[in-house]
Amino acid sequence: MQMCVLEFVDRKGSPLFHLEHFIEGEYVKYNSNSGFVSEAVRCTPQAFSHFTFERSGHQLIVVDIQGVGDLWTDPQIHSADGTDYGDGNLGTKGMALFFHSHACNRICERLGLTSFDLDSNEQRDQRKFVEMQKHSATCLRDTTEICMSPTAFEASNLHRFLRQRTCSGGSMGSMTMSPGGDEGLGSPMSQDSDCFFLRQRCVSEPSTEYMSPASRQRFQSGDSDGSRHRLQSGDSDSYYLPTSRSRTVSGDSDTDSGSGTSTREEERIQYLMAMMKSRPACVEHEVELREMRDSETKTGGSILGQIHLDLAKYHELGRFKVAEQDECDMGAAVLHLKQAARCGVLEAILTLAKMYFGLPTDILVNVRVEDGPDNVDQGVDFMLQAAEAGDRSAMIYMAKAFQSGNGLGRIRSTDWKEAAYWYDLAIKTEDPDENGDFDATMDHPVYQLQAAQAEVWRSGGYGLEKDQSYAGQLVK
Repeated sequence: MQMCVLEFVDRKGSPLFHLEHFIEGEYVKYNSNSGFVSEAVRCTPQAFSHFTFERSGHQLIVVDIQGVGDLWTDPQIHSADGTDYGDGNLGTKGMALFFHSHACNRICERLGLTSFDLDSNEQRDQRKFVEMQKHSATCLRDTTEICMSPTAFEASNLHRFLRQRTCSGGSMGSMTMSPGGDEGLGSPMSQDSDCFFLRQRCVSEPSTEYMSPASRQRFQSGDSDGSRHRLQSGDSDSYYLPTSRSRTVSGDSDTDSGSGTSTREEERIQYLMAMMKSRPACVEHEVELREMRDSETKTGGSILGQIHLDLAKYHELGRFKVAEQDECDMGAAVLHLKQAARCGVLEAILTLAKMYFGLPTDILVNVRVEDGPDNVDQGVDFMLQAAEAGDRSAMIYMAKAFQSGNGLGRIRSTDWKEAAYWYDLAIKTEDPDENGDFDATMDHPVYQLQAAQAEVWRSGGYGLEKDQSYAGQLVK
């Protein structure tokens, strides 16, 4: 859609005003930046938002889709870092709100998009939208009024031309602006309201005014190359639907690249590059991609994991409760917490480790893991992941556990070699972890850790060969 920005230089502060074409027809808000989905359900807007998330590699999502048919305006972008794109950019929290209410439809499936992982209760709440989407209509391209630029005369009287917004849309079809000032201005309405209307152009007879010479020639010749197809549907109107055509852009004109092998190759490369950046919305695929990393660590940096963590926090806060007396869906919260941990989010990993150990947590504070023989083993698994991600408190926990043999579960035992390794790493850790945090040394000052490390080296045993000389160096 064409737009312009006007600066009123003679006004105080030189305010700026953004102008867009007036869109005739029923204006619908299909979704919002905070999870709203219109009951006037259509598949295309929701699938488009989902598509932008995957094709951008989770870097952004375009929401707040609104407009007439498939002519949309005034969108909102959520970016992974939550910066730019105005105050409506809610970052990963906004992405979480979209996927909580998004039910994949047939267009998502045709585009090869993957479903976002949700709890069974969340999927049940989406069934209404799933059923409505089955009966949604597809708005064919070019079957609605085209939004055209004003003529030269209309542009010279832009302030009067723009006032057509205030007039009834039902009377627009019979009125135009003309240099003579008489055509279309004879009705009482136009005289009373002093409104001027943009010429309406019928889609079945598209205007060639804005076509390139090559495109105009193809249209006027009946498009003998078969690049347009006429769609017949019973007794309904006929519409021209363009098929895909490889094109090159040279200046302001479009030219066919039917014989342009190099152009097709460039398009193929661009497509492959875009596909390489594309990233599924499914955790299973995310885990597979992360396992193929060259680096040793498999934690940190997952936008999808952060989205799941945000959903867990939203459930804890009661964001999705229908009524005030309803209970928070903590089962869904735990599911999203586990999905975030699978994606390598450090905060989720630490929270699950503490849950399985029965320790207090910073989030999901009222969740208690059911007692089981494998709880400690699972807790140790998560704690080791956190330690490998650079969390100093997790390193210290594992060092003490391997030294004493307590809190290791059934499949691990005392190992002073491991204890010395984690003590040494905790002492040398001075950089923030993957969450950007750094644990202060007030609870575990370096000299205490050095003393504990020196003790295991002095005594030796449990897989560690003693080295009293090195132990002495540690306590100097």
